[in-house]
Amino acid sequence: MRRAILLLSISLLVGPTGYSELNDVEESILSRVDEQFESTVDLLAKVVDIPSATENLDGVRQMSRVYESEFAKIGFEARWVPLPAESGRAGHFVAETSGNHRPRILFIGHLDTVLEEEGWKREDDLAYGSGIADMKGGNAIILAALSALHAEGRLDERQIIVVFTGDEESPGEPLPVVRETLIDAARRSDVALAYEGAGDGTAVVGRRGISTWRLEVSGETGHSSVIFSEDRGSGAIFEAARILSAFHEDLPEPNLTFNPAVIVGGTEVDYDAATNKGAAHGKTNVVPQRVVVEGDLRFLTRDQLHSARDQMQAIVDRHLPRTSASIEFFDSYPAMAPTDGNRRLLTLYDQVSLDLGFGAVAEYDPGRRGAGDISFVADLVDGLDGLGAFGERSHAPGESIEIEKLRMQIKRTAILVDRLLH
Repeated sequence: MRRAILLLSISLLVGPTGYSELNDVEESILSRVDEQFESTVDLLAKVVDIPSATENLDGVRQMSRVYESEFAKIGFEARWVPLPAESGRAGHFVAETSGNHRPRILFIGHLDTVLEEEGWKREDDLAYGSGIADMKGGNAIILAALSALHAEGRLDERQIIVVFTGDEESPGEPLPVVRETLIDAARRSDVALAYEGAGDGTAVVGRRGISTWRLEVSGETGHSSVIFSEDRGSGAIFEAARILSAFHEDLPEPNLTFNPAVIVGGTEVDYDAATNKGAAHGKTNVVPQRVVVEGDLRFLTRDQLHSARDQMQAIVDRHLPRTSASIEFFDSYPAMAPTDGNRRLLTLYDQVSLDLGFGAVAEYDPGRRGAGDISFVADLVDGLDGLGAFGERSHAPGESIEIEKLRMQIKRTAILVDRLLH
């Protein structure tokens, strides 16, 4: 029912004519964005200079302290939510305002980065630094847009929740525990907006989920001169090859991929699943006895995941002579399936962009987008992702963003949120 009401309200905003021009309030909000923009860039430089790789727990916590101070300035109750020590992760930043008006909006970002070696550097319209695109630039957009709205009194009596996770790049375990804060925020919200990196003229209404799998194969061992015989059979490596080949031939469909990432096989096998490392020993005149394969499975809907797992299990169950095999599946990131609600949010965002003179925004191909934090709440709220900074070389040296497009993204967000709230 909640989603149905939200769909109706968004439909009214994006009716046959949409908005033909900006109103006085919106013009004032945009002026606030411009007035505050250099301060936004200065704050971005400050957080880029804080090393905050996922495993750098002190650095992630330091990032949160900066945001706690900044969000408090605009009327948010900000707090730090530590994670259990056994998770190996620092914790999450949360900031909230309260109110009874709908919709209630959840903003999603993250504090951690993959690399942390490079500090802030600016060259004309480009700024560089570890994590600047993924996603310190995205966090800057959220804060700047909400700052402009706060200055105009547009957040009064509105519920806004901001969650910056501390372990998006490499989540701790167990996932239900480390994502409890985010999921709880979604249960108290109607719309989720996430700020992973943007693509030119696109936004994200769907992201594929990730599952992993482990295949273990065994066979009879002995002298290779009698391989394929009734007593010896085909050996473990041929059985593993059969299974992987059948995956390759039978499973492909749109938005589904599966990757056997590591394989270890021979007469003697030592494999450590925790590190994805192994060793094998065998002789050319001995039939191999064991094979271990691990890989991932990426999917767009829960039904697609279950169907793929069923097909894989059926393939594994058809054994070559004198061999056996088993496959085990492990849940990781859920999928963000494209929904009518997500697409209506995109329609509103597209109209905002057109009204601002920034051009149309279309749906990004879900099959080309990996998993993200918004996927954990996709079953609870309508959402939109890919609203963050325009950048290059995420997760690599030389990571950069375009400064003026950062301003554009702030304005898009500020007007989108104002139209949703009012």
